[in-house]
Amino acid sequence: MSLVVQKFGGSSVADKERIMNAARTAIRAKKAGHQVIVVVSARGDTTDELIALAKEISEHPPTREMDMLLSTGEQISIALVAMAILELGEKAISLTGAQVGIVTDSSHTKARIKSISTERLREALDSGHIVIVAGFQGIDGTGNITTLGRGGSDTTAVALAAVMKQSDVRSPSSVVRSGQTLAQDSATNSCDGPRTTDHGPRTTDVACDIYTDVDGIFTTDPRLVPDARKLDVVSYDEMLELASVGANVLSSRSIEFARKFSVPLQKRSSFSDVEGTWIVPEAAWMSDVVVVGAAMVKDEARVAVIDVPDRPGVSHKIFAAIAAKNIAVDMIAQNVGSEGKASIGFTVPAIELHATLRALEPVVAEMGARIQSEEGVSKVSIVGTGMRTHTGVAQRMFASLSDVGVNMKMITTGDIKISVLVDKADGVKALRAVHGAFRLDQPRPGSGLPIGERKNAGSGFERRTIETSPQAKDDQDLLARLSHMEDIVVSDVALDEEQGRITIFNIPDQPGNCTRIFHAVAQASIVVDMIVANPAEKGRSNLSFSVPIADLQRTLEVTQQVAKTIAPDVVATADSNIARLIVSGIGMRTHTGVARAMFGALAERGINIAMINTSEIRVSVVVDRSQGQNALEALRSAFGL
Repeated sequence: MSLVVQKFGGSSVADKERIMNAARTAIRAKKAGHQVIVVVSARGDTTDELIALAKEISEHPPTREMDMLLSTGEQISIALVAMAILELGEKAISLTGAQVGIVTDSSHTKARIKSISTERLREALDSGHIVIVAGFQGIDGTGNITTLGRGGSDTTAVALAAVMKQSDVRSPSSVVRSGQTLAQDSATNSCDGPRTTDHGPRTTDVACDIYTDVDGIFTTDPRLVPDARKLDVVSYDEMLELASVGANVLSSRSIEFARKFSVPLQKRSSFSDVEGTWIVPEAAWMSDVVVVGAAMVKDEARVAVIDVPDRPGVSHKIFAAIAAKNIAVDMIAQNVGSEGKASIGFTVPAIELHATLRALEPVVAEMGARIQSEEGVSKVSIVGTGMRTHTGVAQRMFASLSDVGVNMKMITTGDIKISVLVDKADGVKALRAVHGAFRLDQPRPGSGLPIGERKNAGSGFERRTIETSPQAKDDQDLLARLSHMEDIVVSDVALDEEQGRITIFNIPDQPGNCTRIFHAVAQASIVVDMIVANPAEKGRSNLSFSVPIADLQRTLEVTQQVAKTIAPDVVATADSNIARLIVSGIGMRTHTGVARAMFGALAERGINIAMINTSEIRVSVVVDRSQGQNALEALRSAFGL
């Protein structure tokens, strides 16, 4: 028998009518032959109201007590939804995270899941109940209630789908927890029903529907850009990047779970039967779409650590101090150093700025460096699989910003993402400009036009056609994955010695200058890979980017010509003696220990980092070519590859 996990957000259970609607949706799925788990968020503004209550008592309430308080919001919701289902004549039972057996670490208000028991869920489902589970919450190893942080109910829903898919359907006492065993031989998931082997059934057909008050995922926020277009389909990696750069439609952590455990997701409306947006493995046709969406993080803060010694270990000290406070760093832009000094710029959520500065004070003092910070900035990004194979993408984005007079304060790139930092006052204008530049309001494959590989996406998408990634090699491998569900997952470390670097110093910090540079490079049909732009001082910026080494000299000539037209003291240089290390995985930005582990491993071997670039699925560093193989070995060892 197949199983559907349905998640209803706060707006979908905000009043009696919406609760009854959610109950009927769950009942329809059960009558269609599915077992049903419903994950529910706190109703409407309940969480905000509870926070306000806490503030009446204490300006800085203890995080443990905040978890105790906030968890009550979901308990109200699950009880009411269960009552509604019972009133409509179906069997239902409500369970808190602790009653289910969702075990987390002890990081109150932002806990990570360590394990989930399936025993009680199986018993309830097998007895014909629709199971209503409180999202957003769990319990730590000593019995304290914990909450999962922003997007926690999405995370709960996808995590439950993952463990129910992978656990042994024969055994009602399966527990996905370290130290216990699963049945032998996990078989590949099939949506025609549980797969069988000589040993009997192994995996359950599971999908997850995330119900909200919108029809799906759009090319950008339709509240800010009215001509935003609904997507029929988006890949896991594209959704990870969009979620990390401000598309607040699904939490990054829920997408991490879906990708790790091949859980098919659909984001859809709880108020209509219109098909939503499918989040699926990447398909070949997706590379033809240059940009799938644009997003904005409204409230960022920029931190610059200036005049740090340009030597091994500096980056590690900086980011280890921040990671120790469990603060997720976003954009990281480290340019090439000069005269023995370098500058490292990065962003953090605005609410984390003061904690970041406090964490860095002793480190910066020890280095004899200086620290600057800036609030009132926003991050605007574009995301698309097609960036890997199309030229001129950066130039097109930068030109659209220049045309509307928006200045870029930082630039970072990933494998399928380009992000820029702008003044907060320019954020919406910048978002609209890039959305228009890539014609995201127009129909295209995956968003209103037919797709050749229809089985992988688009309208009429069926669960049974989803191509899931291979299961774990054996039960011990599967057990290890499931019993450390939210651990860092680094899948690969690669060494690229086929790139050269262009660095341009002293660019006046004005709209249009970067556009002129990348326009000239695009006109020369040169593919640009890694881009890092970080403000220097006195209204100047430094820009570095990598190109194929065969094009390095030609790129230098092109950029030198442009540099002369910008200002007399703008200098362009080339370096062919570099190696690029690319660490790929899931949740690279949200797991605060990734950068610390990377930079620490390189520091231990005395390897200096010349450039840094980050995204949700990749972190790249540039080192001296002579250290390339040594750096590769260090990083593979650090991540157990």
